[in-house]
Amino acid sequence: MTSYPPTFADQVVAQPAQAQFEAFIDEHRSALNGCLDGLTEEQARRSLVASRTTLLGLVKHATFVEKVWFDEAVTCRSRVELGLPAKSEDSFLLDDDDTIASVRHAHRAACEASRRATSSLGLDDILHGNRRGPLPLRWVYLHVLRELAQHCGHADILREQLVNE
Repeated sequence: MTSYPPTFADQVVAQPAQAQFEAFIDEHRSALNGCLDGLTEEQARRSLVASRTTLLGLVKHATFVEKVWFDEAVTCRSRVELGLPAKSEDSFLLDDDDTIASVRHAHRAACEASRRATSSLGLDDILHGNRRGPLPLRWVYLHVLRELAQHCGHADILREQLVNE
């Protein structure tokens, strides 16, 4: 997987908490997107576990995560309005026209939209569009960081299986 230099997160040690959250989230976004580096379309779609999880599906799901937490939660638009599946598990499903390039592009665009959506918000600002009810941005950042970290771990294992075949 593509990774930042070891000093990237260290560069925000003296920065405010929000900059630290955003740097760590961005590192995980990049790592997850990078899990597709050098793979064929077949490898990216290959199912190696009993669940629906594939490397391409993980990045597609990460796009869903971005849109749920930084579009739906911030703008209060529904998943239907955003063109998202109602259930999280359905966001792993691949369409015939999903390619490494198209999924990566959608993921990068969603990440950029997320950055724009939160650029004027503070950690204690309340987001009202999530199904759980009102949540502070700080909690959302922590939740997204946890989810991205878990999926980066999944991607590491799947990629290791693919490249060591």
